[in-house]
This record gives sequence, structure tokens and C-alpha cells, in this order.
Amino acid sequence: MLIVFDVGNTETTIGLFERSVLVAHWRIMTDVARTADEFGLLLRALLDSVSVAHTAVQSAAIGSVVPPITEPLARACEQYLGATPLIVDARTLLPIRVDVDEPLTVGADRLINTLAASRLYGRDTICVDLGTATTFDCITSEGVFFGGVIMPGVRTSADTLARRTSKLPATELIPPMRTIGRRTEECIRAGVLFGAADAINGVVRRIKAEWPRPEIPLVVATGGLAVMLEPWCSEFDKVEPFLTLLGLQMAHEFRAP
Repeated sequence: MLIVFDVGNTETTIGLFERSVLVAHWRIMTDVARTADEFGLLLRALLDSVSVAHTAVQSAAIGSVVPPITEPLARACEQYLGATPLIVDARTLLPIRVDVDEPLTVGADRLINTLAASRLYGRDTICVDLGTATTFDCITSEGVFFGGVIMPGVRTSADTLARRTSKLPATELIPPMRTIGRRTEECIRAGVLFGAADAINGVVRRIKAEWPRPEIPLVVATGGLAVMLEPWCSEFDKVEPFLTLLGLQMAHEFRAP
């Protein structure tokens, strides 16, 4: 079995694969300081929760945008699972091409999404990844990443609003029933979620207007909030919450001896 880690700034998504099939997945908080031993015990507990022995895990892959997490997580995989992980970053040889001015600065998640989108859909794609930041990755059918857009993520916007205002409370992001709120929490939910949806739709339309090829790109949404925002994001063609995990599995398969 293969275990993969999509390490984001806020959450780390973990996937367990049997060959190419995602059989289990979990989310843990990234911004909790953990030693390799703590990661190792946590990983064994997660595997126990789905009745998988740690000895069944033969390989691992990590895609991380948080360097301080990468090293202890990699050591945990080695010491507690017996699997030396593939670390996927801008230097990893993959069947994609990064056609931007500073390719080494492109985040691992965007590279992995490029691989997954090109392999899964085989057509020009805009990948919208809703994480701590909302990223828009521009990908050709041949697997070329040629740029994109980065804007504040949905939860990042909500957290900043609560921190920078004296009387507006931190509010759980649940789907609003209407646009015009009658309580402060309702007003915040509508503003954050509807505002994010309209911004995403607008940015996608701008990208499509500048698309350098005649084919209209497919728009694929991924990330933790993709399913929640889908009803209001009319530009989404597909929602694949685990696109990055699938890409990590593909990267490992490509790099496996």
C-alpha cells in the first residue's frame, strides 16, 4: 500500500492507496508542532482506525508547501512505517513541464495538480484549489503548467475579518440560507462564501478570456471547500476533492523503480 501526504499551510490531507484506488483518507491540522515520534504514533493510530497494519504500507510520497513539517514527517514514515518517502517538489522529475519565469518557486501542490489534471482529463484545464490560498492553475492537455492566479483563501479571509475587527466574531463557515443576513453571523457567512464564489467565477472568466489556445479549458475544483462552494460556482465543470492525493499517487508511480 502507498500512503501520501498533501501538506498545506492549514491542513494536511493524508491518503491511503491500494494500487491506484484511494481506500482511506484523513485530514489533520498542519499548524500543530509535532516531532517525528508524534507523527509516527499518529500515523499508526490512523491506520489502526481502518484496520490496516502499519506493515502493509510499503511506500510513501509527500507533497509539502510547509518545509518545517516535511523532515519530521519523512522521518516518521521511515521509522514507524518502514517507508522512505518520495518528496515531490519543483526539482522532482515528472512528466510535466513548468513554463513560468521562476519554476523553482512553484508550490508542490500546483505541480502535483498539473500532473493529475493532465493525466485524468487529457485536455486544457483550469484547476481551482481551495486551500489556505485559492489558487488557479493553468494547465495544457500535454501537462504544461504556464501560470495562474493566487488569491486569499476562503477561511483566510474569514479569519482576517475576525482578527482585524473589534466586534465581528469568528464564525463557522456553513452554507448561508440567504444573502441578506439578519444576524451578524449570517451576514459574515454570506459575505465570505458568496463573495468568494463570485470572485472565483470572475477570475475563471478572466482566465478563459486570456487563454492562449482555442480550446475552452475544463474547470476542475479541488480542496477542502470545493464541495461547499460548488452550488454557487457556476464556472466549475467538475469537483474532485482529492485531486492532489491522486496526483501524488501518480507521481510515486512514475518515480517508482
